[in-house]
Amino acid sequence: MKDLSSLTLSELQQYISSLEEPAYRAKQLYGWIRKGVGFEDMSNVPKKLIEKVENNGGYVRTAKINKRFESKDGTIKYLMELFDGELIESVVMKYKHGNTICISTEAGCAMGCAFCASTLGGLKRRLFPSEMLSQVAQAQKDINDRIDGIVLMGIGEPLDNYDNVIKFLRIVGSEDSFNIGYRHISLSTCGLVDRIYDLAKEDLPITLSISLHASSDEKRSAMMPINRKWNIEQLLTACSDYFKTTGRRISFEYSLASGENDSTNDAHNLINTLKKYCKGMPLHVNLIPINATGRGFAPPDKDNIYVFASILNNAHITATVRRTLGSDINASCGQLRAGEKK
Repeated sequence: MKDLSSLTLSELQQYISSLEEPAYRAKQLYGWIRKGVGFEDMSNVPKKLIEKVENNGGYVRTAKINKRFESKDGTIKYLMELFDGELIESVVMKYKHGNTICISTEAGCAMGCAFCASTLGGLKRRLFPSEMLSQVAQAQKDINDRIDGIVLMGIGEPLDNYDNVIKFLRIVGSEDSFNIGYRHISLSTCGLVDRIYDLAKEDLPITLSISLHASSDEKRSAMMPINRKWNIEQLLTACSDYFKTTGRRISFEYSLASGENDSTNDAHNLINTLKKYCKGMPLHVNLIPINATGRGFAPPDKDNIYVFASILNNAHITATVRRTLGSDINASCGQLRAGEKK
């Protein structure tokens, strides 16, 4: 069996050549595939060729939009269904500089973070490159506009699906594909240290985002079980090494939860921790008021959020507060999927 939609153009050309078909047919197929189109809608591709492809185990995978929700602020959230009935989520956020999509990389998640709805029910399976690419294609078709940026921050841990995610990145940034600049792509990880070192060798100038969320091992382990395998010292050392290898700034994500990690002491501890392990790095912390996902965590008061940010900024750590988008349509990762599974 051959998933044609997970192939690069050169790989598809090799496949078509093996069927003794002319090379231009590969470009025709590839163009349709990147538009999120199945065999049945490829109007200029001969039926005989499609039959030959299918008889030789070739197939095209496309996600389909199961449900669509549009927020008052223009954010669009999709519940997408895969070929086997698994559900994933994607979110399109509209900014002045263009459209950014947040995509899922897995159906479910094995990381078990205490505040996240994505992990409810655990990991069902990892997504193929085609299923990540299809999220971009389906969203572009729906909004009838170009997707300019991507964040791998939806359901799943991207570095837990390493090989498929790297293949996706190489295809989505290719000139003959979506041609989305790597500097407009962010990958968020909860801290798989070994894969951070692998990613540093890939020569992909994407932005790496680290879900930190706490400044002590005790608090982080309670919120994020991955910290019991790779603690803060190991994670931030890997981040420092990543910066030395790539020269690329890392963004640290810090979800603020009322009474958990939002005190002035937490802010000062975060400053000390980052400066201890990340010497010489430009430091940026993206503060995220946690979403109420029904898991016992609540966002802090707005005043607390901006006090926390000012403490970091006064210590020469750039702190920004993420704007909340799509709150009226449950745009937080995993909320729609969890509700549908119920």
